[in-house]
Amino acid sequence: MFDVAIDPSTIALIVVIIIAIIIVLSNVRIVPQAHAFVIERLGAYTVTWQVGLHVKIPVIDRIANKVSLKENVLDFPPQPVITKDNVTIEIDTVIYYQVTDPKLFTYGVEYPMAAIENLTATTLRNIIGDLELDESLTSREHINARMRDVLDEATDAWGVKINRVEVKNITPPRDIQTAMEKQMRAERERREAILRAEGEKKSAVLIAEGGKQARILEAEGTKQAKILEAEATKEQQVLEAKGQADAIRLVQQATADGIRMIVESDPTDPVLALKSLEAFAKVANGRATKIIIPSNIQGLAGLATSVTELIRTDEGAGTSAAPKVKKAVK
Repeated sequence: MFDVAIDPSTIALIVVIIIAIIIVLSNVRIVPQAHAFVIERLGAYTVTWQVGLHVKIPVIDRIANKVSLKENVLDFPPQPVITKDNVTIEIDTVIYYQVTDPKLFTYGVEYPMAAIENLTATTLRNIIGDLELDESLTSREHINARMRDVLDEATDAWGVKINRVEVKNITPPRDIQTAMEKQMRAERERREAILRAEGEKKSAVLIAEGGKQARILEAEGTKQAKILEAEATKEQQVLEAKGQADAIRLVQQATADGIRMIVESDPTDPVLALKSLEAFAKVANGRATKIIIPSNIQGLAGLATSVTELIRTDEGAGTSAAPKVKKAVK
């Protein structure tokens, strides 16, 4: 083996170089995405490092704060607050915030999260103190909007942006919950009774309307039946009257035709006398008690005999009174 003599100055140089490399590497910083580093030089703020590679001056520069620029969530424990009507309730809130200015976030307030929590509690007490219990339970959107406006305005000086404030839970005292449950149960029973009454009312109205419509339709049907019956009776009477008129017309026509035929046949006096006697024989068979004989047939031979035979025939048939014969005077 060969012994190599190393100059002490070379060793010292190597040591200095190694120390320098270590110092440089220890002062090289990489800022990740959505983060920022606040740098102080000799105790005073100098710069804010954004995303990328940075080198600080040893001993002189130092990283005062590493700030996350992401949106963060703060879930505070339930806060006891008193409503306008002196009811103590517990409200659990959630805050969504984001750091917009790392410098203000670092130097604006000593403990930002504690400051936001205390500010949230005081703001919540102020808002709920102006509301009654029922309003507090039903006005979550109003409470959220007012808290966000107040907190956002107050935290601007701290470099914090309040994006959303949500009331996660509102817990009234146990006796109040029991009273509210009884109230809700009574309200539901009242609504059920109202709905049942309205249903029965509508059912009765519909039944009455149905009966009314049925009676109206029945009356209309009876009316139409009577009208049709009357029209049918009227038509039947018209047909009967027309038939009677036609029968009378036919009889009259037949009589007229018979007379015309007699006239056209130019009958002799004996024939006329014979027809007259036949007519008087028919008259004598009726209920007439008096018979007027025209004077123009008084001189006929055998008139008295014929009349006597007619009377006897009538008496033989059981006629109670014989017809009286009276001469007609011209």
